[in-house]
Amino acid sequence: MKVKDVMNPDVVVCSPNDTIGDVARLLKQNDISGLPVVDDGKVVGVVSEGDLLRLLEVPEHGGLWLPSPFEVIEVPIRELINWEDTKRMLDDVGSQPVEDIMRTNVYTISPEDSIEKASAIITKHKINRLPVIEGGLLVGIVTRGDIIRGLGKL
Repeated sequence: MKVKDVMNPDVVVCSPNDTIGDVARLLKQNDISGLPVVDDGKVVGVVSEGDLLRLLEVPEHGGLWLPSPFEVIEVPIRELINWEDTKRMLDDVGSQPVEDIMRTNVYTISPEDSIEKASAIITKHKINRLPVIEGGLLVGIVTRGDIIRGLGKL
């Protein structure tokens, strides 16, 4: 079975200049976990939920920052500079262009390649989706779920 037999030709995409906030809304509205970043029909990057979640990592807290009720009470006691810097960082994230966080080393596949090859790339590189490229342009996307559904048809 070939990639073209299981791929989705209706790909939700964004441009490098779209804001992170817009991309987050696109992911939610389309119930997807990632999408290609396209410029003039060519894939220039990929952005995923994981990329967005990494924006919430605050180094001085050693990981993901989720305030507890106790932290809210502690705010006056903490160093206000750190709290304000963290708050400002979170407020500014949504207005940044997606090109600031997208991954540019994109693995792709041809519609004529086998689903076994697609599966091997996805597994080897621990990714969830592969843009399908023909003649240098995006023509579809294939996900882990697409491949599994294809295997069910064999």
